[in-house]
Order: sequence, then C-alpha cells, then structure tokens
Amino acid sequence: MKKKILKLLLRHLGVGAGFGVGGYFEVTCYNPDGRVKWRDFAKNIVVNGGLDHILDVVFHGTTPVSPWYVGLKNSGSPAAGDTLASHSGWTENSNYSDNRKEFNEAAASGQSITNSANKASFSITSDSQSIAGAFLCSAASGTSGTLICVADFSSAKSCDNGDTLEVTYTVSAADDGA
Repeated sequence: MKKKILKLLLRHLGVGAGFGVGGYFEVTCYNPDGRVKWRDFAKNIVVNGGLDHILDVVFHGTTPVSPWYVGLKNSGSPAAGDTLASHSGWTENSNYSDNRKEFNEAAASGQSITNSANKASFSITSDSQSIAGAFLCSAASGTSGTLICVADFSSAKSCDNGDTLEVTYTVSAADDGA
C-alpha cells in the first residue's frame, strides 16, 4: 500500500514521467541461390553509454554521430554496462566481407527511424558461422566509439560461406504514459 501511495505522489509531482527509447533488429539469411534460410527478430537493449549519448546530443549539444554502423555478434549476452571497447559477455562476429555496415536510415516518422529501405547487407565469408544477434555503434571497425544498443536472437543461427545477411534496425521513442 505504501509503495502505491508513493508512486501516485511521485507521479503527481512529475517524477517518473518520461520517455523510452528502444528498437529491434530483423535479420534475414539468404543462401547463395537467394532463398531464405532463416529470419529472426531481436529486441535490443540500449546500453548505458548509448543512453548517455542520446541525452548528450539532444539536451547538451554534443555533436551527433553520423553515420552509425550495424555489426553482428556471436554468442553471449549483452549487459547495460557494455561498451564498444568492453563487452565481456559477448563477442563480435566479423566473418563477412569489409567492415561493419553503414546504417542508412530514413527520416523519423511516427516516432520511429528505420533502414528498411536500405538494409545493411553482410556477405558471409566462412562456413559454420554462428550469428546470435546484432548491434549498432559509431565505428566502422575497431573498439573506439559509442555502442548504442545490442540485441540477442532467440537462439544462435547458422550461416555459411556465400550466404548473405540483410539487417533492418528500427528504433522508436515513446512517452512512458506516466
């Protein structure tokens, strides 16, 4: 009862009212013949550094990042404290051609931004690759930069040399309704 009264009081004072930011990755794997091998959706966590970056850009005048890059992750679980330089719970999968792929998003509409019209495309270069999720960061390669979010699939998926992964990321913002 005390908790409920405190929550109502805080809401009346405007404490706790705010907004949420979150997104999801949709990944489709095509075999060399162009047939769909698998598809998965994964809701991301926005890591602490990503939340700080959003607040700094929107409210503090920090220079925005442009462009952002999509990366693939191996097994392991993301945590709120993960950074691009330190994410001990998971590893990056880089068995694809070139660097991480640029996130080419359209302008915001309906409180969402997505790259569905220009998906990040990864050409897999090794057999028996385990892809367990995806992430969004500010660097085309390396560990310097900002990690904004990471997502885990329901289970790791297998890719082989010659497969192509297409990754769509959609991020949305909403009032929390408080």
